[in-house]
Amino acid sequence: MQQLTSYLSGAWVYGQGPSREIQHAVTGEPLYQVCSDGLPLAASLSYARKLGGTALAKMTFQQRAQMMKAVAKHLLANKEALYQISYQTGATRNDSWVDIEGGIATLFSYAGLAGRELPDDTLWPEDELIPLSKQSQFAARHVLTSRPGVALHINAFNFPCWGMLEKLAPTWLAGMPAIIKPATASAQLTQAMVKLIIDSGLVPEGALQLICGGVGDMFDHLDYQDAVTFTGSAQTGQKLRYHPRLLEKSIAFTMETDSLNCCVLGEDVTPDMPEFALFIKEVSREMTSKAGQKCTAIRRIIVPAARIAEVQQALLQRLAGVKIGDPQREEVRMGALVNQEQRDDVQQKVEFLLRNGCEPLCGATLDKLEVVGDSAQSGAFYPITLLYCADPFRHQAVHGTEAFGPVATLMPYQTTEQAVELALLGQGSLVGSLVTADVGLASQFIRATACAHGRMLVLDRHAAAESTGHGSPLPLLVHGGPGRAGGGEELGGLRAVKHYMQRTAIQGSPSMLAAIGHEWVRGANVVEEQVHPFRKYFEQLQIGESLLTARRTITEADLVNFACLSGDHFYAHMDKIGAAESLFGERVAHGYFVVSAAAGLFVDPGVGPVIANYGMENLRFIEPVKIGDTIQVRLTCKKKIRKPQKTAEDRPHGVVVWDVQVLNQHQQAVALYSILTLVARQEGDFNTAQ
Repeated sequence: MQQLTSYLSGAWVYGQGPSREIQHAVTGEPLYQVCSDGLPLAASLSYARKLGGTALAKMTFQQRAQMMKAVAKHLLANKEALYQISYQTGATRNDSWVDIEGGIATLFSYAGLAGRELPDDTLWPEDELIPLSKQSQFAARHVLTSRPGVALHINAFNFPCWGMLEKLAPTWLAGMPAIIKPATASAQLTQAMVKLIIDSGLVPEGALQLICGGVGDMFDHLDYQDAVTFTGSAQTGQKLRYHPRLLEKSIAFTMETDSLNCCVLGEDVTPDMPEFALFIKEVSREMTSKAGQKCTAIRRIIVPAARIAEVQQALLQRLAGVKIGDPQREEVRMGALVNQEQRDDVQQKVEFLLRNGCEPLCGATLDKLEVVGDSAQSGAFYPITLLYCADPFRHQAVHGTEAFGPVATLMPYQTTEQAVELALLGQGSLVGSLVTADVGLASQFIRATACAHGRMLVLDRHAAAESTGHGSPLPLLVHGGPGRAGGGEELGGLRAVKHYMQRTAIQGSPSMLAAIGHEWVRGANVVEEQVHPFRKYFEQLQIGESLLTARRTITEADLVNFACLSGDHFYAHMDKIGAAESLFGERVAHGYFVVSAAAGLFVDPGVGPVIANYGMENLRFIEPVKIGDTIQVRLTCKKKIRKPQKTAEDRPHGVVVWDVQVLNQHQQAVALYSILTLVARQEGDFNTAQ
């Protein structure tokens, strides 16, 4: 029998000791043996810190993003090999698509986010200057730096690819290496993906390691710069959370555990409304996709008491049409559970619920299970099971017992207030859904229940066409939840990246803060040269390079001409009497005229390295500009973001962020903002040989 090797300290290795056997979820046949006993687990931590961590920390955010994008492309090109292995875990093609290509999409998403939002640097200035003194010569700002540790990711069996990549993306982007410990039951798929990444040569050595088996005494060797994430059962997670080493060293630990997520049908919805059909479809899909083995699956179906019979009939009819069996068969829509042990666990939980206030509407026993496919008769299949709890307030087991398979419980409520109470009885969920066409009801329900959920979907006929559904975590949104859900926050855009970094408040003079952050801040020293900064290529521009423009006096004709050109005849600009009674006391210039006039002062009109205006940020009008006032502009190079050249034909360029201060004759700021320009680079990423 094959041995499933781990990748540690640069080598593929197998343990020495008792092995655990992995069976084919569909056929029940033995596949692999797994063992990590005796492996250099503690040494792999040092290996990650010294090699992978050092290499990643030297890379800028932009370079890490490009690395992740290249990895994603490589995995996408080799995805079919992963689909074949995913079949062994009992997954259908659609289930595997979410796991494999959904995970790869997460890498792409984070790479793109970094390209748009993060600096081409190893240090990330998080906020603007925070003045700490009257003259603003003593100030502070928060910066984020890579921690010289390693992230140990302990993952669940249900999404062996996506579960790894959702954590790897922000970890790598933060500059931290990772050691992946997949659940043994589906480790063969994680191992195959890790092998593709390692063999590609796209990531630094030590940036990614893999443990197939147990973690041994690894926790005893973790240090304060490290991080641990856990996805799985709450019972196991709680044991890990209180490991003495984690407490002693204050090691960052996040936990994402399975929760009893709910889907609520609004009181307003009737069977003839599109929302009713959407509700039935959503619940059915969440019960059967991945054979119900999803941490986000709908477990509690909360329905108005007056609609219970209609919902029950519609659900049973739809669920009856779902074929169970060999995922490679075209007609099959639901595959197997990951193994026989998981099937036994689901059966035990269902039997417990039946003894505690629930009754079966379908499924709940293996006796009458029909499975499609001759080779699938020995597989870990479980029937789609719909239970009914007539009194969900009395029988609390339904809110605290999760059968991690194709199992959900239907329960009634009398009022929206009761629906809120039932949703909260889950004591913390990853995701909840509300299906309604009533905006008032939606506002009431979400405001009352958001505190207990990491994510909430409000589904109606308008959102349905493009909705990703109840159970689909998205890279830019939080994936996690309070209470029973573990308190973790996987994903969530840049928020997730910050979790693996150190936030530090740096105090000093503006010039010192600018030097540290490689980003000019107001009050710092500037560099003035005779050559206009718009005449310089990206590489030639210095951070802090500044231009103080000529002056322009604002006239009444300016206001009239701009009003006619723009169509903006607001009384504060054009009505002498109305303006006199306003807070300004007289007519003032349009704010956007001030911005336009400022551009006229600082723009160099000739053809040069500046390609285009890319946008404007953080515009604030500080003081009014009146007829007769004189304005002047201070334009300063704030930061530069080098953009990668995608093809040899593309003109190499970068984004330059300019600080703009529009001043009046008293040297008071009247407008403050930043503009972004695309500026040509002198040298591209492609040489002539390429």
